[in-house]
Order: sequence, then structure tokens, then C-alpha cells
Amino acid sequence: MSVAILAFNTSNQLVVLHRDGICDLAFAGGNLASAEARLAAEFPAHTSPALAYAVRDHAPETIDVYFTQVPSPARPASAHGIASAPASDFRSLDSLDGAPKSPALAAVLAAIEPHLIAIPYLHLSEHDFIYKFRPDKERNRDIYQFDDHARALYQSRLCAAIKALSRTNERSATAPTALDFGPVRYLIPSHFGFCLGVKNAIERAYETLAENSGRRVFMLSELIHNPFVNEDLLRRGLRYLQTDKGVPLTLEGRKAAPDTPPGQLLWNTLTPDDIVIIPAFGATDDDKRRLVRKGVPVCQYDATCMLVEKVWKSARAFGRRGYTIIIHGKHEHEETKATFSNARRHAPALIIRNLDEARVLAGLISHPDAPDTPARFAAAFAGKHTPGFDPVRDLQRIAVVNQTTLLMNETIDIIEHLRAAYAALHGPAEARARVGGDGKRDTLCYATQVNQDALARALAEPLDAALVIGGKNSSNTYQLHRLCEQRLGSAAFFVQSEADIHSASVIQHTRFPAHGPAKGQTAAPLHIATTEPRPFLPLAALASAAPENPLRILLTGGASCPDGIIQQVITRINTFFPPDKLRPITAVLADLEG
Repeated sequence: MSVAILAFNTSNQLVVLHRDGICDLAFAGGNLASAEARLAAEFPAHTSPALAYAVRDHAPETIDVYFTQVPSPARPASAHGIASAPASDFRSLDSLDGAPKSPALAAVLAAIEPHLIAIPYLHLSEHDFIYKFRPDKERNRDIYQFDDHARALYQSRLCAAIKALSRTNERSATAPTALDFGPVRYLIPSHFGFCLGVKNAIERAYETLAENSGRRVFMLSELIHNPFVNEDLLRRGLRYLQTDKGVPLTLEGRKAAPDTPPGQLLWNTLTPDDIVIIPAFGATDDDKRRLVRKGVPVCQYDATCMLVEKVWKSARAFGRRGYTIIIHGKHEHEETKATFSNARRHAPALIIRNLDEARVLAGLISHPDAPDTPARFAAAFAGKHTPGFDPVRDLQRIAVVNQTTLLMNETIDIIEHLRAAYAALHGPAEARARVGGDGKRDTLCYATQVNQDALARALAEPLDAALVIGGKNSSNTYQLHRLCEQRLGSAAFFVQSEADIHSASVIQHTRFPAHGPAKGQTAAPLHIATTEPRPFLPLAALASAAPENPLRILLTGGASCPDGIIQQVITRINTFFPPDKLRPITAVLADLEG
């Protein structure tokens, strides 16, 4: 025997053969043709076997190991003892750990760990996307109307009318829309709220719950960074395995402590009957390997946004061309963790948070022979690089990719700053070769960018205040607030919902971690947003507001903000004005729809 084909079903369970109570390789032979003939006899339909790795310490011969994906039979995978199992069956890799195995199977499985990540996606080529955006006509809008709670959260006639009027092109910003209520006028950018990646993830989650009544359905972590969407899913039976920072949850849904017994962790209760949805941010290779080992379906419930996956593909292409991958992102963010995990398979990788860290990196690039370069690198980027990263060797050629929710101009500034460092050291022509990527926007999410472009157009108008609505841990929402703050200063507010508007004079403003602790707080937990009360609408402006001199408020929502919450914010602010002075919502809708 010199070839073994490992056949996995779509739940990542392996076909094993049983001989006298011993698990053995099901499809092996002296060459690929003979092994595949055995495979075809049991599974005529299978993906083309792909060479995965070689086992060289199995005396007296090397075993070339191939992976293939086969359909699951009608019978379930065996979860029982070997003696009662059929001649061959499907087994999760975890269940095989303690099972008696032939020397050949033991040798093959001992070397499989680095290659587990490929198993769920054997039916896809490297150019395919895991989950493409659905065309508009295939969207499942019924999931937003399960009941009154869902309709209030997701539906807004105002927002629907604005989108129908303003969004002539999903990728191009147009002029903002004004909602004239008389004494108050709201300015809404042409693009706001749910992006396609978020819509895909939400629809996948609700559909999975509806289609799998009676089964446990988990989310790896938060589906999106919006508490109201996540709470609605939890109300319908979804559970989380870990927090958005990767901390495991207990059986009671609490954060695990370092000394929590393994049996109390939800992760350790997973079985092949369970479903785990991967959120739009993607997942790390380590998390996916754990799911594969447990025989849990991965690809079918992987809701990774295809624009995030596009970043992964760019990193892979750069790595194959010999570039070190620089990731502009927040190292604690789920998306950046997933991108780093993907990139490290193909090249050395390093995460930098902002232009300040890019300046530090540029200083190291500019002085590669300085004796303190390794120590300075280690101090500045601890925990943000691949193991064994050598700042002298691995910074010869770099390519920048980014977390999709950040500001485009900041990524461009980082690229230009690093390119300038190489130009000063090697000359402009050489600098172009050393900083990969002909285009500066290759890995920027168009949905994030068009929301920022639309907001910029709205900010050019006369304004008294701006409210950006979204989850307090939403990076893209924070970037929108940054743009508003640059234009309006303290009259720009970041809120999660209408509940944060306490009165006409007081609003509960969210401070993102990058802004430090809230007023009156000495410290904030690392990467945790805080809130603080702030003055909202000046009383004089409220008193003088009239149709000929309205209060002008910009409203927008982050990519994970439901339309219903935006309308609820409008309804809340409208209560600060005399009802007889306000134009009715029917009249405002008529302006839009007429």
C-alpha cells in the first residue's frame, strides 16, 4: 500500500473500514488508480481525489494521502461500539481518537491536523466563493416578517422608500434624501444599514433555525455586531459557542473562567447532530478544525461574507508571489483574526492597527541593520505576527490587505507611508516592486466604502447634529461616526437605538475603545466600548425650530443596523416637537413615493 484516499461526507466524517474490531483505511492501494477503484465501487459519486499530504514515517513505505468528498448514505454515522458497526461507516475524527486503529490508519490520522481546514471545501475550487451573495430576486424577505417583533426590528416604510428613490446603483453613492417633518428635517445618505453580507448571514441564520426544529443550532459567536438582531435570534433558540473575542461559553451561556471544567463548555458538548453557523466575519482555522474533528457540517453553514473571503484570496495570491502579508486591522476583531489565520497558511503575516503602527513599521523597514530592530519589533507587535517572524528577512517585500470595515483613506495612507519607506531605502522603482498590489483598493469592501461615500455627501450639507446608529462593538459604525465627528465635533453621536436618546437634552453616546474610557471612568476594559451621557439638542434650537428654520439632523446606520431601528430613532426625536407642528409620516412618505 502506498496510496490512501480519505473519504469525508459533507459533515466531515470519515469513512472507515472495520476488521475484527479494528478501524482501518477504507480506500487504499498500491497506486491511486487502485485506491480510487475501491472508492468508486462504494461511492460512484465523489469529488476528484486531491493530494493532501504524505506520511513518511510509516515503515517500510511512504503513504500518499488524498482527500475526497462523498455523499452521506441514508444510515447515520455510527456513534456506537466497533463490534456493532457495519463493515464500513462514517466516524467523526474525535470519535476515532480512542478507537482501536490499524497502524496505517493511525499513522495517517496522526499527520492530518494541519490539513483539516481543506476537508469541508473539497467540492469547491480555490476560485469559488463559499457563499455568494443572493441576487435580489432570490432574497428571502419572509424571514423579516416572522412576527410583530421581527417586523418592528427589520421593517421601515421610510427606509424602503429612501432606498427605492436614492439607490440607483448599489455600488455608487448619490445625493442624500431629506425627510421634511416641518420643524425637523432628517438627512439620510443614499446608502446606509444592512450590506449584502449581513443580509446573507441573517437570512442563513433564520432559515437554519426554521429548517432544523428539534436540533441544536449554534452560532460560533455573534452573527453580526448588532445586539437587537442577536437577541432576536437567541429568543428563537440560537445559542453561541463563544464570545466575539473567542472566550468559550459554559452550558449556562456564561463566559468560561480559566479553571472551568472541560465538561462545562458548550464546545465540548457538540455532536454530529448539531449545527454551527459561521458568522459573516468568518472563522479562524483553529475553530474550523475543531468543528471538523467533531463531525459537524461546516461549509453548509458558513456565512462568511464573500467580500471578506475576497481579502483572503488576495492574501493567498500575494503570499504565493513571495510577499509578507500586512493586515490593516484590529487584532482583536473576529474578521481580522480570521484573515490572519488564512494569510499565515501562505506567508508570514503581521497585523497593524493604524497609521501610527505603520510609522513604527516603516522605521524598522528603514533601518534593517540596526542591532535593536528585532527587539523593537517584538515590543511593538507582540501577539500580532506569525511565529518566527523575522523583521529583517520578512520585511523585504510586503503587500497590504485590510479588515473590510475600516476607512479607505486610512488604508491608502498606510500603503503610501510604507511605500515611501522602501523608496527612501531602495528608490521609487524598487519600492513599487517591494510593495505588492497595483491597485490600492483591491481588498476594500465596496459596501463599506459606498456607505462612507454616501455619508460624505450628506455631511457636505448644513447640519445641526448627526446620529450614527449601530452596535457598540461595530467597527464599520465607528468609522462612520469618525467621519461625522471630523465634521461636527461634539454634535456627532454614536447610539445603539432610540433607547439611548434619554430626552431632547441628554443622549447616551457610545465611546469606541479607540477613544479611551468614558467621562468619569478611570479605565475601560481592553477593546470594550463604554457609554456616557452627553448634551443633545440645544433648547434654543428646539424652541426656534420651524418649517422655515428646521432643525437639521443627519441619520445613518452601520452595515448591521436594521431599518426598523432607524425609523424608531426618527419617531423618538419627533416626540420632542409639538404634534400639531409635525407633518404626518404619511405626508413624508408621499413626498418620497410620489
